[in-house]
Amino acid sequence: MPRFDVTLAGELNLDLILYGLPDELPPETELLADDMMLTLGGSSAIVAHNLAALGSRVGFISRIGRDHFGDLALERLAASGVDVSRMKHDDELKTGLTVILQRAKWRNMVTYGGTITEVAYEDLDIDYICDSRHFHLSSYFLQRKLQPRIVELFQALKAAGVTISMDTNDDPDGRWESGILEALRHVDVFLPNEREARKIGGADDLETAVSRLSHLVPLIVVKMGAEGAMARRGSERLVSPASKIDIVDAVGAGDSFNSGFLSEYVKGTNLAECMAAGNRAGARSTTMAGGTEAFRKDLVKQS
Repeated sequence: MPRFDVTLAGELNLDLILYGLPDELPPETELLADDMMLTLGGSSAIVAHNLAALGSRVGFISRIGRDHFGDLALERLAASGVDVSRMKHDDELKTGLTVILQRAKWRNMVTYGGTITEVAYEDLDIDYICDSRHFHLSSYFLQRKLQPRIVELFQALKAAGVTISMDTNDDPDGRWESGILEALRHVDVFLPNEREARKIGGADDLETAVSRLSHLVPLIVVKMGAEGAMARRGSERLVSPASKIDIVDAVGAGDSFNSGFLSEYVKGTNLAECMAAGNRAGARSTTMAGGTEAFRKDLVKQS
């Protein structure tokens, strides 16, 4: 029996979300937000937190600064039940921070990288990561120190019998390259949203992009927001409708979908149920600000 159901390596930071700002931000003007939330951020950390909240045994490796933001992020993650015993502290860099300017139907995100991009292969305890049923990687394009050796990491995981999933998230450079196609050859489940699938698949049409990617990855699950999710496994195509819910904000909804999906996937649950669990978790995330607060609320109640 492996120690963990899922292990992850990636970014751990905080998100500062501001609500009620105008669409245009004029210079030299003080603007007042209607509300704010400081919450756990980083796609990798959100997936880890919510997986643990859903009952999975989770191990996580990241790099954070020796500062208040790092302490708070680590405290929030550990409180969910995630094992953080292999966490690395950086004596020079500050913990990363993403500021999210949330509008009614869209948002701007500004990220200070800090430790976010600094997780390196040398930081990883490979035996620890491989002591798991499954490994998940988020934010491929932000993992700049890890990128050159991601294929090597995936090969080690495969040799240990660990399945692998990946969600690239956005590419801040807009190139959608950096060895991503080679990395995908070692992935069992790819979990992009529609835009990411089109960019990486090299096609404006989603079905064409997914068809191309299906030659690299056995299972592709595309998150489509209010339209739910679509999966492609070989010639099999499956659509799962989204849960109907009143949305507070969608920050972290895709990462929460990943948590719900993977919490069932590692149990061997059928694909339709995995997708339904993903949609439920994604919808649950949107009922409160940030990607983890809806899950954290239930953890607080249980304690």
